[in-house]
Amino acid sequence: MKLDELRRFLWAAGAKPCHEDILLRMWLRAIGAESGHGRADDFFPASVRRVLPAWRERLADLARLAARHPASDGSERLLVALGDGRTVESVLLPRGGLCVSTQVGCAVGCVFCMTGRDGLDRQLGSAEILAQLALARTLRPVGKVVFMGMGEPAHNLDNVFDAIELIARQGAIGHKNLVVSTVGDRRLFARLAASPVKPALALSLHTTKSALRRELLPRAAEFDPAELLDLADAYARRTRYPLQVQWTLIEGVNDGDDEIESLAAMLAGRYAVLNLIPLNRIDGRGLSRPSAQRAAAMSLALYRRGILTKLRDSAGQEVDAGCGQLRARHATDRLAAVSRDAGGAIGGIRVAVEQVRPA
Repeated sequence: MKLDELRRFLWAAGAKPCHEDILLRMWLRAIGAESGHGRADDFFPASVRRVLPAWRERLADLARLAARHPASDGSERLLVALGDGRTVESVLLPRGGLCVSTQVGCAVGCVFCMTGRDGLDRQLGSAEILAQLALARTLRPVGKVVFMGMGEPAHNLDNVFDAIELIARQGAIGHKNLVVSTVGDRRLFARLAASPVKPALALSLHTTKSALRRELLPRAAEFDPAELLDLADAYARRTRYPLQVQWTLIEGVNDGDDEIESLAAMLAGRYAVLNLIPLNRIDGRGLSRPSAQRAAAMSLALYRRGILTKLRDSAGQEVDAGCGQLRARHATDRLAAVSRDAGGAIGGIRVAVEQVRPA
């Protein structure tokens, strides 16, 4: 569902722009009339009051909590059920952050990401993206939203930017605390330039080698890594928000000394911070995360070469809840339940269960 559909529902009931703003703000901030930012039901005209129960049910149906997986680092992986029964993932991050999904599945097919294994199912509507924030705020305060969950934001531009603009206007989150992640797409850079809201930018780079990048991100737009960094760096300088360069560390693939030297040269003088993120464990791909010692050594080597580098870890590792893993586990559980109900006699179900079993 798109945000415009929610607005049309209110307009049909005779809501004025002020009523629409208040109701959207109350939803997006998960607040009640007592908050000082909302209004009691009797504030609204009778025609709007009559549809408020249906309005609230419609909002609740957009995103319901299907499962919670807390981790000791303060993060919490959320499996979110959409109105059509499909699921996506959100992540409550330490220090008030939230990572949201923008698609069900993903078309890019990054070899190190479980989300892309089955390709793109469908786009999320702007209301479904916003509903992840509204749901998360019923669980804890959120002061930062990163569009780094399931999906490639550049492949769903209208819905993503509709969501960004409403968050900036009604969600009490500043531009620099909205972060859009991308593998690189010229359409996204054009949209960023035209948008009245200027979110911070995160770039999924992962290697300095064009041929290797095509292997790791097989359906991403083709870019020479240096050109991609030029575009991202120019945007970062215009907004004065440092570019976040994302680098998933894969043992024996992009953690070598050659990448260190090339990356140091490529990032020299950039308005950027490099995030090294050891690989999430995914079965069936033959990929491994480097040792903690190797990851730390790479981070130190880059730092000594003048590159602002942060060695991070993907939230939820201890509960095998990397991006796409909760959704895969949910699919596994559902298929296993069907198999048990059928007495284990459906061979195709057994095969499907094996294919989606997470690490």
